[in-house]
Amino acid sequence: QMQLVESGGGLVQAGGSLRLSCVAPGLTFNVYTMGWFRQAPGKEREFVAASTWSTSTTYYANSVKGRFTISRDNAKRTVYLQMNSLEPEDTAVYLCAADYKGIRYYSKDDYDYWGQGTQVTVSS
Repeated sequence: QMQLVESGGGLVQAGGSLRLSCVAPGLTFNVYTMGWFRQAPGKEREFVAASTWSTSTTYYANSVKGRFTISRDNAKRTVYLQMNSLEPEDTAVYLCAADYKGIRYYSKDDYDYWGQGTQVTVSS
């Protein structure tokens, strides 16, 4: 089973910032679309951001556009999520995922591997 390990979550006040990291040491990283999703209690897992495998094109959910930035370092097999201007509504478990040559970056059902998640809590 391929391992993805997230880190960087925590408790932050509204308006603050966090940077999440996800490392996948066993993955042939450059052929995977990497995505970040989040899941709040009682809610569906939702797409947050993705970086495609071929061109590293980035995509964002409307709710985070302009506040979050996804980036990847293929040599380090790591994907990052810089989160600025955090809001209480951003509180959730954040999970990274990998989709082999993925196209439908927004579809959680298409992803092959998932991390365990890291908790982000934003206080008002």
